Amino acid sequence: MDLLQLRYFRTAAKRQHLTQAARELRVAQPSLSRSIARLEQELGVSLFDREGRGLRLNESGRAFLRRVEKLFAELEDGIREAQDLARAGQAVIRLAVSVPRILPDLLAPFRALHPDVRFRQSMLPTSRLEQALTLGEVDLVFSTVPPKAPDIVWTPLLEEPIYLVVPASHRLADRQAVRLVEAADEGFVSLHEGYGFRQLTDDFCRQAGFEPNIAFEGDQLDVMAALVTQGLGVAFVPALTWRQTRQSGVRRLRIVDPDCKRTIGLAWSKTRYRSRAAESFGQFVIDYFAQMQTDL
Repeated sequence: MDLLQLRYFRTAAKRQHLTQAARELRVAQPSLSRSIARLEQELGVSLFDREGRGLRLNESGRAFLRRVEKLFAELEDGIREAQDLARAGQAVIRLAVSVPRILPDLLAPFRALHPDVRFRQSMLPTSRLEQALTLGEVDLVFSTVPPKAPDIVWTPLLEEPIYLVVPASHRLADRQAVRLVEAADEGFVSLHEGYGFRQLTDDFCRQAGFEPNIAFEGDQLDVMAALVTQGLGVAFVPALTWRQTRQSGVRRLRIVDPDCKRTIGLAWSKTRYRSRAAESFGQFVIDYFAQMQTDL
């Protein structure tokens, strides 16, 4: 048994089709079939149920795959650790975010302290963030949804208020705070369905007893207030977004019922390798947000 056999098995288990797995591995399909057959012979058990060129992991195959995944995870982490030690002072920190607005204020001060550190950012949907950590694709994740996997740590960083933004000429514009139900008849400028923030704000409206009338849908939170200025409707805007992209011609109103907030957290895997640079940045982030909480 060797690593090549295990890599072939892992890919076949993922694709569950010999031709597709062979294409991904760039090997001939008969060669892949022989490799898997030799592996099963060495183990003394069948790992797949065969259906033509299709493969389906059986119970033994699923159990073996879990161990193989752990083996490759250790190998990949070992490679990363060795490379990090060899490139001391030139570390790369891999981030995934569902709330990109928080990054600009973090990266510059950290790089001032660690000028040789580089960042690689991925914008991933909320549903992919946990998987990215588990697979070791990223070192740290910023998200508003606590992970469910037991091997992932999630540290709350900030409880962020969500405001209602209205045009300066709006009937509510002279108020400091409102109950959300007071905006039940308004058109809302909102993110597309599928975004975590859209789901959150739709839930706020339902808590207030109404379904939001969506007048405009987009994909960038930082332009919501600008669209409100143009009279397209009212909008929910998180405190960090407001702090960095304040618009003239609009008013920010605190929502007192329901309590409209979200928690931003930092997550990392307990079982995957994190470089010293990633650990330093994680602690820097925690300390930074401990200071920021009082400013929102």
